[in-house]
Amino acid sequence: MPLRTHLALLTAGLAAATCLTAVGPAQAHTQHACSPTVSIDGFSDALDKTTYENTYVGNFSALAVDGDGSLSALSDRSSLFRLDARTLKPRSVVPLTDENGTALDSEGLVVDRDGTYLVSSETEPSIRRYSRTGRILDRLPVPDALRVSPAGRARPNGTFEGLTLLPGGRTLLASMEYALSGDDSTIVRFQTWRRTPHGHFTLGAQYAYRTDPGLGVPEVQATPDGRLLVLERGFTSGVGNTVRLYLADPRGATDTSDIETLPARPEARLIRKTLLTDLVTCPSLGATAKQPQPNPLLDNIEAMTITGRTKNTLKVLLASDDNENKTQTTRFYALRVRTTS
Repeated sequence: MPLRTHLALLTAGLAAATCLTAVGPAQAHTQHACSPTVSIDGFSDALDKTTYENTYVGNFSALAVDGDGSLSALSDRSSLFRLDARTLKPRSVVPLTDENGTALDSEGLVVDRDGTYLVSSETEPSIRRYSRTGRILDRLPVPDALRVSPAGRARPNGTFEGLTLLPGGRTLLASMEYALSGDDSTIVRFQTWRRTPHGHFTLGAQYAYRTDPGLGVPEVQATPDGRLLVLERGFTSGVGNTVRLYLADPRGATDTSDIETLPARPEARLIRKTLLTDLVTCPSLGATAKQPQPNPLLDNIEAMTITGRTKNTLKVLLASDDNENKTQTTRFYALRVRTTS
């Protein structure tokens, strides 16, 4: 399936950048504005319902920029693809499993500074480190409360969805998709780990983030200044998807590691957030939907990575998880997000 003419994915500097083929950045922000701070350069359905080396290309739950400028795309069916940043065509695929050879429900992805992969799975949940060939190298500790019931208080399919490395590379952060049992249904926990001098990660602080009612957190990405881009997502049958992008600031938030239920004492500070855009307001750019959507551009958007930046503008790439469903689409979205210090 050909790339949409609106979108060209180019390798530039240390990251893959996105640009319009016929419209400059300033014009793009005016003509394709989703909000005062977010514009969409284009989208691509090039990989929808395709296969590579007998592996289904889709079910994307996470994206990351690799050291060579290519894109790493993680399927929640336990496949890790490397994609050409210009064409999106797969270059390779590596299967991922747990220690027993069982496929993962893989959701979060970080390419670490040594080129290894940190991958979260939401079934336990877990975070493992993998080599470039898919060999397990390490496994990170997980607080008991964040484990899936009955081992802990997390709901099935509601644990580690987002995974990101904060600037400097010393702190890893994972976002829970939904609230723990006993917590307010709109408050999810963000867990961190601190890197040791030997390169392992130990448990760090934990923070609380309040979602909009009915929405969960499928992805989180650290910005260069230490804040977070947070995706919130929900689905209503017969209506379609809700996808909102927030800028959040964990600095100054209370460590909730020792707080059993949330909300807790009044002085406990949640992560502050500011709405950047509700993607329903983006221009549709001629996109079509296979099921009811409030905007045909929308689908089950679950993956996000920052591919580059210029001054206060981040170049952000999103991807949807089609769940191998004929009524859903594997779609990539190129955004420009303006942030201020």
